[in-house]
Amino acid sequence: MTSPSRFDDAYARYTTLRIQRRGAGGSVLDVQMRALNGKLPTADTDGHRELAEIWRDAAADEQVRVVVLRGEAGGFSGGGDLAMVEQMSQDDATRVRVWKEARDLVYNLVNCDKPIVSALHGPAVGAGLVAGLLADVSIAARTARIVDGHTKLGVAAGDHAAMVWPLLCGLAKAKYHLLLCEPLSGEEAERIGLVSLAVDEADLLPRAYEVADRLASGSQNAIRWTKYALNNWLRQAGPTFDASLALEFMGFAGPDVREGIAALRERRPARF
Repeated sequence: MTSPSRFDDAYARYTTLRIQRRGAGGSVLDVQMRALNGKLPTADTDGHRELAEIWRDAAADEQVRVVVLRGEAGGFSGGGDLAMVEQMSQDDATRVRVWKEARDLVYNLVNCDKPIVSALHGPAVGAGLVAGLLADVSIAARTARIVDGHTKLGVAAGDHAAMVWPLLCGLAKAKYHLLLCEPLSGEEAERIGLVSLAVDEADLLPRAYEVADRLASGSQNAIRWTKYALNNWLRQAGPTFDASLALEFMGFAGPDVREGIAALRERRPARF
């Protein structure tokens, strides 16, 4: 039986994430993004903030050795809440708050010393995709649909993509998929190196838990220090990330994002 931890009360405050312990001694923290709209997990005001904060709690929790991040219901993540995006386009204070959260989401995840395993199925877009692709081991269902839709919305692809996509799949592929918002299947994402593994959907969670259990049973110093060293590749890209995020949020104050929001709501091509 897993002994209680002072962090259990901290985890109880999360409303958009379902957090459970599993594995020997509760060493694996299972974090599930909840499908609050009944279909897909969506990063609304609370969800965006919580997805940035969970990595600090996981890092400070001595009982945790590995984190598994997954989605609920029909997919891994459904992107940002349009009401929040619209508020960002109209209110400077909201833009500043969400910019800080977007920055913290990336840097908190990169600097979390515990290894993170993501399990992507169905649609994987938005803030959830940020965490899914920055995970140390990313596992996708072959049928997963991965899309970075920033330019379709009318803003720069700034929340993680300029930092990690060229490193994972090369600059040519990164430009093709990020400029055009061209979707990838999980199978194609594995082929170009964007994710670690692609498996049948029925095998997705078992494989993610298997990888997590192996990491949890290994030498924690060796694993964490290897992660730290490897993530210096991402830290070196910090100025590129900071610039792309600033350009994204400058776009939220411009005219294109208003047309992007309208096009998404009306389910039509945008007329920029």
